[in-house]
Amino acid sequence: MIQIHKSPTADTRTCDVTKVTKEQLLDSSRKHIADVVKALAFFQSKLTEAAGCHDYDKLTDIDGFFADFKTKFAQTGWWDNHRKIHRHHLGKEDGVPRDVNLIDVIEFICDCVMAGMARSGSVYELKLPDDLLRSAFINTVDLLKSEVEVVDITA
Repeated sequence: MIQIHKSPTADTRTCDVTKVTKEQLLDSSRKHIADVVKALAFFQSKLTEAAGCHDYDKLTDIDGFFADFKTKFAQTGWWDNHRKIHRHHLGKEDGVPRDVNLIDVIEFICDCVMAGMARSGSVYELKLPDDLLRSAFINTVDLLKSEVEVVDITA
């Protein structure tokens, strides 16, 4: 959980600005900046987690991967399972997780760019449907909100 403290004195929509001192505003601003740092650190840890398990089954099931590879993926037993266990194969409908998020989108971009550049020296045009990107955005907001606990230190 990301613990943040209640900060009611930094938003003109939610406080009476005539009762907020410059020192309170400065304190609230410092807290807000620290809270954003915590949120970005959370996403950094999620990206690190995604990096750590990226395509791990290419190693743990090299026999299955090699079998599909040798048929130029005419045989797809390994490939079909691969899309189920990894969240970043967003170019295939059955590779899009129900709770797709922007971490998945970033991993998709990294996967495609690194593979393309290493294998052929170019990257094919990457496209994702607008509704997928909209869902990823909303799900990322929900993911972060689910990790935040607001603590009221005045209580």
